[in-house]
Amino acid sequence: MTTSPRSLAVLADNPWLRFAARRLGQLLISVLVLVTASFLIIHLVPGDPVRAALGIDAPQSLVAARRHALGLDDPIWLQYAHYLKNLVTGQMGTSITSGLPVSEVIGQRLPATLELAVYSFIVSVGLALPIGLGMAVLTRNGRRRAAELSFTSAGVVLAAIPGFLLAVGLVYVFSVQLGWTPVAEEAGFTSFVLPVLAMALGSAAVLARILRLEVLGAMQADYVRTARAKRLPSWRIYLVHVLPNALTATLTICGLLLAALIAGTVLVENVFAWPGLGATIVASILSKDYPVVQGIVLVYGIGVLLINLAVDVALALLDPRSTIRES
Repeated sequence: MTTSPRSLAVLADNPWLRFAARRLGQLLISVLVLVTASFLIIHLVPGDPVRAALGIDAPQSLVAARRHALGLDDPIWLQYAHYLKNLVTGQMGTSITSGLPVSEVIGQRLPATLELAVYSFIVSVGLALPIGLGMAVLTRNGRRRAAELSFTSAGVVLAAIPGFLLAVGLVYVFSVQLGWTPVAEEAGFTSFVLPVLAMALGSAAVLARILRLEVLGAMQADYVRTARAKRLPSWRIYLVHVLPNALTATLTICGLLLAALIAGTVLVENVFAWPGLGATIVASILSKDYPVVQGIVLVYGIGVLLINLAVDVALALLDPRSTIRES
């Protein structure tokens, strides 16, 4: 079955198809750049990963045999070609230190990282929405300047504290001094409390400030004035008319927030000895386990790219005019 020139012209004029093709092309290019950059950066780091894995006392013949088995004695361009070929077939290599497939190592650790990131995102948004909306209502039209100053100051302080430093402080207070939560490791619901708070508080502070500004802007729109003129209940005006329009602009920030939370698990996981990808990548860097580091970097990077793609699609669905403007 062939496609007529007229059908092709119709497809070419469809802004949604052009939008999808453009975003897909950008995603593929970004993934290729990510793969290439991760491969080159890891292989340009000085040191012999096989010697590090086998120990300084390992015979040179054993080190050479191991390097040959892993293909590390090939030219770097050939290693890169083999790496791309293996990725296409779903193979991410073998861990130098454990001898396990990298995909298996990542599969064991990925669920713990996803749980931590998703719970942190839910808590961040769950805190930011009511706080941001509530502060916008309380401080609209320049009211309650003291409350606005306190809110802004607290937000700046929380956002400025690094996640790992906040994690250490939370451990000292709630685990060491009060004994309310476990100090480290994944051991039930209570073990999630401190890592999630360490990652969520700063993000919630940033998102609440942004949401407050968006809500204040939406309150000045004509449709809100019309809703007030109709004497609609205040809760209906804020939840039905103001909040959805403010969330449209905030959605991009939420996508960036989720991507940042996923990346932020690296430091927080090491503070709490969390059995996720963050702790694994640090251990793999120290042991120069190139395949595992490359695999985890790809998982983090592709995860961020997919989140950005999802945000673009969601924004296009909420505002279809954006696809036409970009065409």
